Amino acid sequence: MRHRYSILFFPLHVIVDFLSLNAAFIGAYGIKFGTIDPVFEPPYATLWWVFNLIWLVEILLFKPYIFPRQLFKADHLIKKMFVLMAVHMAVIALYWVAVKGYYYSREHLAITYGIFASLGIAFRIGGLIFLKEYRARGYNNRKYIVVGYGKLATTIRGFYDAHPEMGFHFYGYFDEPTTDTATLLRGGYDQLLDYVRINQIDCVYCCMPYIDNGRLKDIVDDAEEVDYQVKLLVDFRGFLARGASVEYHDILPVLNLSSQMLADFQVNTLKRGFDIAFSLGVLLFGAPVFLLMALITRLTSEGPVLYAQERIGRNGKPFRIYKFRSMYINAETNGPVLSAGNRDGRITSWGWFMRQTRLDELPQFFNVLKGDMSVVGPRPERQFFIDQIVEVAPEYRSLLKVKPGITSIGQIKFGYAANIEEMVQRLRYDLLYPERRSFLFDMWIIAQTVRVMVQGRGK
Repeated sequence: MRHRYSILFFPLHVIVDFLSLNAAFIGAYGIKFGTIDPVFEPPYATLWWVFNLIWLVEILLFKPYIFPRQLFKADHLIKKMFVLMAVHMAVIALYWVAVKGYYYSREHLAITYGIFASLGIAFRIGGLIFLKEYRARGYNNRKYIVVGYGKLATTIRGFYDAHPEMGFHFYGYFDEPTTDTATLLRGGYDQLLDYVRINQIDCVYCCMPYIDNGRLKDIVDDAEEVDYQVKLLVDFRGFLARGASVEYHDILPVLNLSSQMLADFQVNTLKRGFDIAFSLGVLLFGAPVFLLMALITRLTSEGPVLYAQERIGRNGKPFRIYKFRSMYINAETNGPVLSAGNRDGRITSWGWFMRQTRLDELPQFFNVLKGDMSVVGPRPERQFFIDQIVEVAPEYRSLLKVKPGITSIGQIKFGYAANIEEMVQRLRYDLLYPERRSFLFDMWIIAQTVRVMVQGRGK
């Protein structure tokens, strides 16, 4: 029987956790009360049985010790343990209230969970270290082949080569040989089944772009007889990065290539709610600052306090963006021109200070309230410059799928751009946002923006 010792991992895991739980319960009682004899008598004996019963029910319901090798990692195992502990603590709390068990020591319970967590973490990390060494010596390994040669086939091999601790050993590629691939293949489809039998291959990865359904069906049909696993490799990476999702029409899986991420509840509702609340707070509590800046802008140079300009928003919709004026009037009489940085004589002295501290952007919170912009999002540009950017970097169009923002990764890491080349460089940062967008990521960007403002590092 292949890998006969692997079957022992599950019961061993269960036994060690039960031993750890009971040792923690008894040990905590001894630490708290200086003796362990009363723990075997009511009422603590009852609580002890309840502890074990709840943990057993959790194991039966959640099956926490069954996962593939790819998830057999310290962070995943420890996270799973803490989830089980949280559920266990919640149920114990309900039991405490139900039986009015105020005579139980809360300190004893806290020590119990502390010891149990320590033992559980130590066992899991120790077990992983042991497995890594055990597999490095050639034990508890899995043999795999890849059917259908191409870029995706080499990717899965590269993954397992980079993670030897998983214990997967590569035994060759199989495909119809061609002039270019003949030397790279272990064999063709005719030799596949015999090779699997002779070498006791555990897993056959089938790359869907390079194998037809007929051959795939034969491989699947033979799997039960020859005893190997079949796993499909489908290259969805380019789609999933854009927020694609899987829908089920009855039992038929359908890949939705529409950008689900851009239309989900969090983006449309929670993010908009935060934008409104944050903008109102800035406008209300920052009103004295707005008035002071308006006054200084008015006194330091001729012209209006605010500057309005057409920008392109989500889905290519134009809108008027507002800023405190940082340049002299008629700065673009000869057409659209980007700021030349320190060499730009169109910017006023007060305007330089506002740009370095990003205070000139504050009126854009009115744009946020109107719904044209968000607090966090890629900076909106003028159509004149978008046309030039797209010629160099067509991927810029993906940024038009999200609402533009007052601040962005590009503004933090790069700042203002003086030419198209620098705008493309800043674009590389902003392209990260649609893929990583979340509430916590927005908070991080806002915090970094405040730091730039306080340090006066805007450029």
